[in-house]
Amino acid sequence: MNRDQLHGASRHLKGRAQTTLGGITGDPGRQVRGAVNQVAGGAQYAYGRARDRAEDLVEDGRHLAHAAHERADDLIEDGRHLAREARRRGEAYGRRAVRYADGNRTRTLLGLAALAFAAGWLTRRPR
Repeated sequence: MNRDQLHGASRHLKGRAQTTLGGITGDPGRQVRGAVNQVAGGAQYAYGRARDRAEDLVEDGRHLAHAAHERADDLIEDGRHLAREARRRGEAYGRRAVRYADGNRTRTLLGLAALAFAAGWLTRRPR
């Protein structure tokens, strides 16, 4: 409960007391002042509640932003880990391919020649 809520509630109660006292004593001025204090106190109390709620929402927003930042850091770190793993696997597959090509030169040359012929045949213009 903040200061506006406290002052608003006390002003509202003061207005109720003034209105009641004005009704008992027959003083219409006191009744009007009491009604004004009731309305003003209620408005101040409502303002205090709204301000309190807005502060809560700001705090919730800060927590959400902090959680999102931490999650983003985790995702970035996961991405870096996956990229390192992909690079490691790619290098391993590349070394394996080079070893195969060195061990099977004839097959490799025939395969490359077939690929070159197929690429040339597919890209030629029809006559």
